[in-house]
Amino acid sequence: MDAALINNWNSRVGKNDIVIFLGDFMFKQKHKIQSYLEQLKGNITFIKGNHDHNNSLNTRIIYLVLNMGEQDIFCIHNPRDYSNAYSINLTAHVHEKWKIRQIYNTFLVNVGVDVWNYHPVDFNEILKLIARYKRMNKREKRIVEGLETYKLLKSKIEANPPKKLEN
Repeated sequence: MDAALINNWNSRVGKNDIVIFLGDFMFKQKHKIQSYLEQLKGNITFIKGNHDHNNSLNTRIIYLVLNMGEQDIFCIHNPRDYSNAYSINLTAHVHEKWKIRQIYNTFLVNVGVDVWNYHPVDFNEILKLIARYKRMNKREKRIVEGLETYKLLKSKIEANPPKKLEN
């Protein structure tokens, strides 16, 4: 799996590309970090994740704001700590739970590899996702957010509850 992740990274990231990594680079395994970093292309800035205290990166950046032309982007590990001062927040932490959410006028985009086919995501892909999300109807948005699947499963279980096992 490690080799596949490194290959996926290097297939999308160029030697001089800027990469913002939103936390949890590696859980424990301090001895492997330098080896992995030497294999990855790009100039990487690490934001501190909840597991980064165990990995020797000594990440101190909690959040950062990227200026992408006329757009300021808020980057933070945990979406719970999002900022409504910015219309786009890039987050991680939630793994495969959801890819995009909207809270009032703020879009939260999960850039974790779990929802991007185990590849780093390019900013243009993020903008395309937001544009596609804006065109969706309410039900489609709930599916993308992962809420509709939960609701559907719950209704199926309630309609046909599992039989109780008898001793």
